[in-house]
Amino acid sequence: MKTFNRLARAASFTALALISQAAWAAGSIEVLKSASCGCCVAWGNHMREAGFTVAERDLPLADLNAAKVEAGLKPGQTSCHTGKIDGYVIEGHVPAREVKRLLEERPDAIGLTVPDMPYGSPGMGDMADADPYDVLLLKRDGSTEIYASYR
Repeated sequence: MKTFNRLARAASFTALALISQAAWAAGSIEVLKSASCGCCVAWGNHMREAGFTVAERDLPLADLNAAKVEAGLKPGQTSCHTGKIDGYVIEGHVPAREVKRLLEERPDAIGLTVPDMPYGSPGMGDMADADPYDVLLLKRDGSTEIYASYR
């Protein structure tokens, strides 16, 4: 019976480790947004379609803005929603592929942003007719650099 219990515990531990690894691989992102913003929901759906687990949290606008400041975002670097994943901030309509790249490369940075709400970015209309926009890497000193360009 002791051998069976040890085997059962080992199997349970292995299963838990595999589930945790699968959850990590997909990524779990918390999205802070206002209750009235439909494009935030559309961006969350874009992230889900890319394999992420998305937990959306509606906040009053004052609390959402305070969370952006607390995350280290400066004026001109913000958008409508703020995501948090694995120690990084994802601000606005950042494509899922850039979030995956960020998590693979692990730069020493605050995170990524697509300032404002450019048409054609994920969650913001038809990508086939998109306006050009840049995904910016938010550096810890408050500066940014272009991480990816969409033209």
